[in-house]
Amino acid sequence: MKPPKVILDFLDKYNDLKEQNQYFYLQEIDKIEDPFVWVKGKKKLMLASYSYLGLLQHPRINQAAKEAIDQFGTGTHGVRILAGTETIHNDLEGYIARFKHREQAIVYSSGYVTNLATISTLFHRGDAVICDKFDHASIVDGCLLSGAEFIRFNHNSLSDLERCLQKSQEYRNRCIIIDSVYSMDGDIAPLPEIIQLAKQYNTLLMVDEAHSLGVLGEKGTGIEEYFHIEGQIDILMGTLSKVIPAIGGYITGDTDLINFLKHTARGFVFSAALPPPTVAAAKMAFQIILDEPWRIQKLNDNVHYFLNNLHKVGFNTLQSQTAIVPLIIGEEQKTMEVTRFMQERDVFVLPVVTPAVPPNTSRLRMNVTASMDYEHLDMVIEQLIEANKVFHILN
Repeated sequence: MKPPKVILDFLDKYNDLKEQNQYFYLQEIDKIEDPFVWVKGKKKLMLASYSYLGLLQHPRINQAAKEAIDQFGTGTHGVRILAGTETIHNDLEGYIARFKHREQAIVYSSGYVTNLATISTLFHRGDAVICDKFDHASIVDGCLLSGAEFIRFNHNSLSDLERCLQKSQEYRNRCIIIDSVYSMDGDIAPLPEIIQLAKQYNTLLMVDEAHSLGVLGEKGTGIEEYFHIEGQIDILMGTLSKVIPAIGGYITGDTDLINFLKHTARGFVFSAALPPPTVAAAKMAFQIILDEPWRIQKLNDNVHYFLNNLHKVGFNTLQSQTAIVPLIIGEEQKTMEVTRFMQERDVFVLPVVTPAVPPNTSRLRMNVTASMDYEHLDMVIEQLIEANKVFHILN
């Protein structure tokens, strides 16, 4: 049987990239020596990781995971609502709730499932979900699955958000859903102003903190600390697979919200519990964020240093203020060629092209971590300067 056209179209693109030596995805990593990885015997500086605080392989986290295996085993025995909830899962949820200054928390099997399940459980036909156009795919998919009216406003535009709020007042329930830090641009949502609009128009607010936990705020607790507005977000989401070196996602909120989700969200009720070593690793990582504040300071210093020196050369990094640093190249083909240039010079960086980003904004997305030193960042900048001589990035 002939494959569907969508597969054939993909294979044409995939094979073209392979033939041009411009396929950089799913690279096999042999070993991690943070901030480096080993790929096919070559040591490369990792600029594609979300380990912003460098917690991968932290001895306290590894030890916590090993102890959890000894006590509970490597996996779970079913869904928590039926087979029983192990104490380790309740401990993690309680710690997250306290960390985020909320009454309770619920942990799901992945960040994607967290958004998909939560949004589709809370909102339905007759409701409206109002989203930033740059929101993560998991938010978009959750909105589409919910059946609610899906309204999108221009990225970080308060005037367009207000226009959407004014035009959607007939809906039964409404919720603004935004990212705290946008994963392709590295910029921060104007949260205080969005909170004011949510209050003015009697609208719920949900914030995805995937890229702000451990990154924003002096203690690294996230966007609420950064703006000094703790407790004003109705539904606060985060992941356990970026700064936290585990897997999963969570929602924090009031007791009624969390109890409702634990009994009705299909992604929780019908999905097996997280493995105990993962749960223990996640809890210990939250503790280390508070115990080792130097990591947040080191990350902030590195971000400031890297952005400033890129700007001195003239590179376009959009409005990034965080550990996600996009270097805009524009043309997709040129972006692929620059990626290969950098990879061949032992810099593990990946391209982001349409449809993940708007046309003519193809880029290298570089993630800064606390494991890096200035000399590592200088090496990246030096290689980018060399790449500019060949590919004329600044033209």
